[in-house]
Amino acid sequence: MREHPEDTPHPRPDLRWFRLRAVAVHLYTASGVVLALLILAAAFEGDAARALWLMLAALVIDSTDGLLARRFRVKEALPFFDGALLDNIVDYITYVFAPMVLLWSGGHLPDGVAGLILAAIPLLASSYQFCHVDAKTEDHFFLGFPSYFNVVAFYAIVLELDSTVLSGLLVLCSALVFVPLRYIYPTRTAAFRRLSLTLSGLWLACYAGILLQLPEPSPLLLGLSMLYLCYYFGLSLYLSFKHLEARRLEQREALE
Repeated sequence: MREHPEDTPHPRPDLRWFRLRAVAVHLYTASGVVLALLILAAAFEGDAARALWLMLAALVIDSTDGLLARRFRVKEALPFFDGALLDNIVDYITYVFAPMVLLWSGGHLPDGVAGLILAAIPLLASSYQFCHVDAKTEDHFFLGFPSYFNVVAFYAIVLELDSTVLSGLLVLCSALVFVPLRYIYPTRTAAFRRLSLTLSGLWLACYAGILLQLPEPSPLLLGLSMLYLCYYFGLSLYLSFKHLEARRLEQREALE
């Protein structure tokens, strides 16, 4: 007997709400591409400060969407939708593509073909990084420099870095993508996680404070924000060498 529409069972309200929350989290992640569009618009209008504010908003979204995804079990709610792939797409656009356009359009790179080549190097290196199957380890580290070219762009603009210095920095960071050092994932790496989360939040606050003070940000705020970078890279190096030493010890024990 054919069922009438009114006889067809509907999902329970709690299941419907479970799925709607997952959809909302994915939309929250996807909003980063809208921010990227606005960053590009600001870049071409010559409004670097507005572009940097939008990049800060993108950073906040990226720092919190994973926590929300795990909290609301989006993989379980929408198993057919690849949230990790969406996150990578958004991150590539907001962390790499939009910042490089901002630097190029704002005249922070050398003129002519040299500037285009320097803008292309991080784009190509990050294409590899985002597609590498081992880009994130099982214990939640990034393997290779995690394409923080939005952070490079931020400091290049607020510190008014010389184009030669910036060019060298872009090439160095692009090369580090291929060096298998382990960089902490502040919201997920277990080691020093609470401290990393606290300092990351303070760095975001410093970022906002620096933007509020443009074009002459406080040297104190700049110094504090750069101390966080020292912490991030210092801890990443320490944990990388600690991991390497542990692997060497395991290999020695296996040979004995």
